[in-house]
Amino acid sequence: MMIRGFLSRLRNDLGIQLLVLYSLFVVPIVIMALAFDQFASDRLRQDIIAGDLTLARVIAEETDTALEYSLLSILEVAKYDAVIAGDNQGMLEIFENVMSARPDVSLIYRLSPDGIMIVHYPVGPISSVGSNFSFRSYFKRAMETESPLIALGRISPTTLEPVTTAVMPIWEGEEFRGVVAANIKLQSFSSTLSRITQGYPESDQFELVIVDSIGDTVASPKPEELLQNLTERLPEIIGDLLAGGEGSRIDHAQDGVERLYSYVPIPSAGWGVIVSQPTSVSFHTPELLHRGVNLVILVISGIGIFFWGALYFNVLQPLEKLAAYSVQVGSDPSGGLDRKERFLEISRREDQIGNLIRSFSWMEESLQARIDELGTLLETSQVVVSSLDPEIVLTTILEQVESLLGIKKSTIVAQDESGGAFISRASRGLSPRYAEELVFQPDEGTSITVRALRIGQPIIIQDVKADAEYQYMRQRAEQEGYQAFAAIPLQTIHAPPAALVVYSPEVNVFTDNNIDLLLSFANQAAMAIENAELFSRSDSQLQIQTSRLEALIQSLEVGLVLENLSGEILYINRMVRELANLPDSELLGKPADELFKAIFEDAENKTEALARLQGVLNSEGEEEITFNLETSAGKKFYRLQGFAVKDGTGFSIGHGQFLQDMTKEHELDRMKTGLISTVSHELQTPLASIKGYATTLLARDVEWEPDSQREFLEIISNEADRLSDLVNNLLDISRIEAGSLTLKKILCSYNEIVERAIQQASPSPGERIKLDVPVDLPKMLIDPYRVEVVVRNLIENAVKYSQSDLPIQVTVSLSDGNLITRVKDFGPGIAKNKRTAVFDSFYRLETGLNRETPGVGLGLAICRGFVKAHGGEIWVDEQETGACLAFTLPVD
Repeated sequence: MMIRGFLSRLRNDLGIQLLVLYSLFVVPIVIMALAFDQFASDRLRQDIIAGDLTLARVIAEETDTALEYSLLSILEVAKYDAVIAGDNQGMLEIFENVMSARPDVSLIYRLSPDGIMIVHYPVGPISSVGSNFSFRSYFKRAMETESPLIALGRISPTTLEPVTTAVMPIWEGEEFRGVVAANIKLQSFSSTLSRITQGYPESDQFELVIVDSIGDTVASPKPEELLQNLTERLPEIIGDLLAGGEGSRIDHAQDGVERLYSYVPIPSAGWGVIVSQPTSVSFHTPELLHRGVNLVILVISGIGIFFWGALYFNVLQPLEKLAAYSVQVGSDPSGGLDRKERFLEISRREDQIGNLIRSFSWMEESLQARIDELGTLLETSQVVVSSLDPEIVLTTILEQVESLLGIKKSTIVAQDESGGAFISRASRGLSPRYAEELVFQPDEGTSITVRALRIGQPIIIQDVKADAEYQYMRQRAEQEGYQAFAAIPLQTIHAPPAALVVYSPEVNVFTDNNIDLLLSFANQAAMAIENAELFSRSDSQLQIQTSRLEALIQSLEVGLVLENLSGEILYINRMVRELANLPDSELLGKPADELFKAIFEDAENKTEALARLQGVLNSEGEEEITFNLETSAGKKFYRLQGFAVKDGTGFSIGHGQFLQDMTKEHELDRMKTGLISTVSHELQTPLASIKGYATTLLARDVEWEPDSQREFLEIISNEADRLSDLVNNLLDISRIEAGSLTLKKILCSYNEIVERAIQQASPSPGERIKLDVPVDLPKMLIDPYRVEVVVRNLIENAVKYSQSDLPIQVTVSLSDGNLITRVKDFGPGIAKNKRTAVFDSFYRLETGLNRETPGVGLGLAICRGFVKAHGGEIWVDEQETGACLAFTLPVD
């Protein structure tokens, strides 16, 4: 019963609810504060440890950089001839220059192969020249390596100061020539550590040291600690550090103080950096945070008690009165005035409670206004959807504008059907003369309405007289009796452009709320105009036009593809459907590139066509692709050209492509060119030579010497051979294209075929030929005559298209059961877009060199036919310079 009573009071008493909520708020805060204290303390400890570790890393990186720089410097010194040869005078000059650039270097010297000091700089006052330093560990290490190294820290016998040494062994071949070394002042590292420690508040308790590879201190802010070994004091830290490890540990120093140690190795020398400070100093901040959190918890508890009392007397009691006020608002909507008088005292308060009472009153008034606005908009919408007469709808909209906004002058202007001037379609409150004179041309620059239509945004003028930009409107505004003006464009698509224009005799009347309402009315007007326009179009007429257009497009011999702005196919005609060999259900609505990928599947230049496909799909008519397909009717040549689909205003609404069959044109051009070239040159020239020399020999009035007769007969014979070759080529290309080529395969040596092809080549390559043919090639079952023709044609082609002083390379190799032959020249090369066409009949590259040699463009076409008849492939290899033609023959 007690629990039920408490739950009942909890539901009905806001004070108890707030108390429970406050408890639910404060208790988690206290718990979170304690958790935060634990988390933040741990995090601060980690950050402090990470900070010390970061400092150690920075010092290690700087020291590592300095040591590497020293190693690089002594490496460069060892490259001088004077140092290698042991030239004392030359070395002193070099050492002097190095020391002038390296203030951290105290001594540079050269040791002989047996460790004797040859020379050192500076020379005095103590000289160790002639002393034996072969006992030094760095000298022994140098005899086993050719790389520079860093020595252990020590006291220099020459400068009597703590140093480390950058040592570079000098070798000549396998002979050890001694070392060149530079003593680096350890004081320079100690000075850096001193500057760092001075920046810490507790600098006397903050320690920084650098130890070498045996644990000796080589740098410390305290000079008395130099070269002291720390292995016994910090055995675990030194052991882990010299093993290449890094990290942080909490340990007790010799004086019993607990300290935080952070250490990082220095890779280039095998040294390490150790940063340490007492934990009482390093973890002071987390301890302060812990105390602060406890204090905050106490303060929050005290503030909560005070807050509860203030909340009850200043908020809870007034809210009970406000609750009674809200009940009266809901039960008696008409008693607003009496209600305001009864709660006038509370509403005068300047705090939120007073604002809440005033907000209730304003909300009551605003809700009533919104209800009236919604009723008006609903009435307007009913008129729009119930009538297709634009005059009735537009007049009703203007009546509602006047009823709701109190604006008595308004009009809707629209462009006439001929696309000319803008005129008033409906008006209210305007004088007849003013309404008749509302005529604007589309290019009129001073018309506010035309400007609003052009930019597609409302234009509001709050005061025509005060706005200097619209001074030209002042006289008309005074005559018609308005001071404020608004032009709102209607968002029409199919109907002519239109705008809602309203006038007010008062200034600054167009508030944000009024503008929103005007935009709503403008949308209603646009809907009315659009509905009327669409209704005026005849569905039957559209269907007739569509059927005619469909029949026309389907009967075209040109393929047509139409797509939307997203690249999805909307329409294709018969020719495209037949090429794709797919039903409409698998094409319509799909991306256009999928259609053309299916068409390009059997294209010879598929890669090139696909690479340029996107350019055509997005083209405005300037981009096109030509490709050929192997069809049941033979090879077909096509041209694909893109174009943009635009509406009457020039706005792009999609893309399209034309697909033309260019086979006849291509074949006619190619055959015409080939035949004309053959008849005019390749046949006529040798025939003319034969005829001329035969006539000369038959002349009766001249008796020729036997040598001259033989020369003429040889010319006649050569020209006859040339005619025979041409006829044979024409016969071969005819057999290839007719598919009647018959191979006479025998087991033969490919090496011999290549040799015969080189000997029979005309023009001969001579000494230009460079062969790379394995001598152990297996014998192959091939037609030796046809393969020899292929190799010879490729060699002759290389001779024709390259200068006479450039080599020609013939390379043969075996790969994956195929014999690959490559013929490479260093001529002008073959353009990428011509690498397929060069294998077509009667095709010749225009380079300037081909005009100097005979030919009709059949050689490579014959090569392709013979290679494919053997089951191989022929192509043009990618080359930076020249051209490389390659073909394969199956070995098995």
